[in-house]
Amino acid sequence: MSEPGTDFPRVEIYTKWGCPYCHRAKALLADKGADVTEYDVTMGGPHQVALRERAPESRTVPQIFIRGRLIGGCDDLVALDRAGGLDPLLAA
Repeated sequence: MSEPGTDFPRVEIYTKWGCPYCHRAKALLADKGADVTEYDVTMGGPHQVALRERAPESRTVPQIFIRGRLIGGCDDLVALDRAGGLDPLLAA
């Protein structure tokens, strides 16, 4: 499902302030031209609750979702890109 007015599907990333892995993941997604919705979970709150519901096994940030599918963290995103799997997900 693509966002209205964009060529890319919805990309969501849960982050914390000052996280270098979050920064790296956001930079990679920006390089790909993805329109990213960021949820800061630094101080907890409803976004952290939502993250725990969506990815109960995840204990680190970032956590990245593309079209509602959990991709994982920064290393998972980079590995997916290196394997050639990220571009098709963003283009679908």
